Amino acid sequence: MKGEFQSNEARVYKNFIISISLSIILCLSAIFLGLAVRTKQLLHEENLTRARVLYNNIVLTRKWNAHYGGVYIEKKEGIESNPYLENPDIRTLNGKIYTKKNPALMTREISEIAEKEGFFKFRITSLKLLNPDNKPDTFEQEALLSFEKGSKEVFKTEPLQKRTYFRYMAPLYVENACLQCHAKQGYKIGEVRGGISVMFDIQDTIDKSETSYLYIIFFSIATIFSLLLFVYFFTGRLIRKISEARQVIEKMAITDGLTGLFNRMHLLSRFEEEFKRAKRLKNNLGCIMLDIDHFKSINDKHGHLTGDEVLREISLRLRNSIRIYDVLGRYGGEEFLIVLPDTDLENAKSLAERIRNNIKENLIATIQVTISLGITSISEKDKTINDMINRADEALYKSKNSGTDLVEWL
Repeated sequence: MKGEFQSNEARVYKNFIISISLSIILCLSAIFLGLAVRTKQLLHEENLTRARVLYNNIVLTRKWNAHYGGVYIEKKEGIESNPYLENPDIRTLNGKIYTKKNPALMTREISEIAEKEGFFKFRITSLKLLNPDNKPDTFEQEALLSFEKGSKEVFKTEPLQKRTYFRYMAPLYVENACLQCHAKQGYKIGEVRGGISVMFDIQDTIDKSETSYLYIIFFSIATIFSLLLFVYFFTGRLIRKISEARQVIEKMAITDGLTGLFNRMHLLSRFEEEFKRAKRLKNNLGCIMLDIDHFKSINDKHGHLTGDEVLREISLRLRNSIRIYDVLGRYGGEEFLIVLPDTDLENAKSLAERIRNNIKENLIATIQVTISLGITSISEKDKTINDMINRADEALYKSKNSGTDLVEWL
């Protein structure tokens, strides 16, 4: 029974540790996973914000240009006129030639400078081209088609030449200023004329984010491991404290507080176990009931503290007189009961005499103390332990009536 209880207790502790460990692992893993996902989202949002800012800056620059109907610059060596404009050049009175830079051309030239400096790339493209150089690629083609269906922006990441780029595109709508160049294409105000495509390198950001993910994984594993060690350490201490407290409680539940012997309840329980085993195996079983002679007089004459000392000393001598598997307990007051497995009546008598002589011949707290003992052994007629206890008690009563300091049996 005790072994089964301890096994169940160990199973409860094991399940508790497993449950709390899994809870810690799941909770912390969820937190660190959420942190990693949120970091990835923030990086994406940062890229998207950067792309929108670039797009809006380009649009504002184009609007400024379109507001003035294009701008003219002096046509110097290396500067060519826009072949897609009608009469792009003008000559001043002093003979200088100026050529018109419309929004599209200005945008392309700024894009070339930005790309050369390694900042970013952008360009204007359309499904209805004036300049074949502005032909859309696959991403731009799909984006332009989606703008026709109402989309406001399109973006994605794309690998290119072992680097990763963030691509963004938003539509351009026809305004009054646009019709100066594009009226012949049949556009109407408010229609999608094309779009501005923005592309910039995000490989360095990705590399840094991957390093951050490695740090997150490392710290998450280290944190989980440290916390589990902390939990195992303190849970182990708690389990040991609980086990120690349980053992103390168990001992208190079965032990007589004064003598340290089994109390009556546990004594009878063990007696019952030995009785059933003896009946089942047809073994011998002896029983000794003993009582301290004139114990009340000891208390009255020497005080209860001395009486307690007598009880403790007799308990110690009884414990030292029996075998390890014999059952000894305080039956009540100054009475003790000894259960002797595999012991016949003759051996029980011999033990009883040794105990009686030991008590009588050795003073206890400067007092000579004697005991009376009643002995019996199991018989076929015995149905319960009460049958044996009653006979041992009768034998003890016989010993008392015969003058005390005697061993009697029935």
